[in-house]
Amino acid sequence: MKGQTTPYLTFNGNAKEALNFYAEAFQAEIQGLQTFGEADYPTPPEAANRIMHARLAKGHFLLMVSDTFPGQEIKTGNQISLALTFESKEDIQSVYGKLQQEGTIHMELQATFWGSTYAKLQDKFGIVWQLDCPNQ
Repeated sequence: MKGQTTPYLTFNGNAKEALNFYAEAFQAEIQGLQTFGEADYPTPPEAANRIMHARLAKGHFLLMVSDTFPGQEIKTGNQISLALTFESKEDIQSVYGKLQQEGTIHMELQATFWGSTYAKLQDKFGIVWQLDCPNQ
C-alpha cells in the first residue's frame, strides 16, 4: 500500500459548503474538485453540480470529499469511509478478496474511467473501504 489511510467524507448535496468550511477551519487548500457533471459518466441534471470528488490538503493532512449520487442516502455510518491507494493490482486484488468475505460490495473491483482499478465495499464489521490502484 502507498501512504496512509485517508478519511473520505460523503455529503448529501452540501459537499462544496463543507469543503469551504473545512478549508477555512484547517487553513487547507481545496484540490482536484470535480463535479458529476464534469465527469465522463452518465449523470442526471440534478446531480450535475454535486461534487464527485475533491481533496482538502495541508502538509500531511488530507481529507477526500464527495456528495452522494441522487437516490443514495446518508445514514450514520456511511458518511465516512477509508480510502487506500495500492501500488500493484496484485495487492488490491488480495485485499479486496479478503474484505469482501461476509461483506457487501458497493462497486465491484474494476477498471474506471479515471484511470484506476477501484472497488468500494463494506466489510463484515460495517466499515466502508475505497480501494484504488492508479494505472501505471
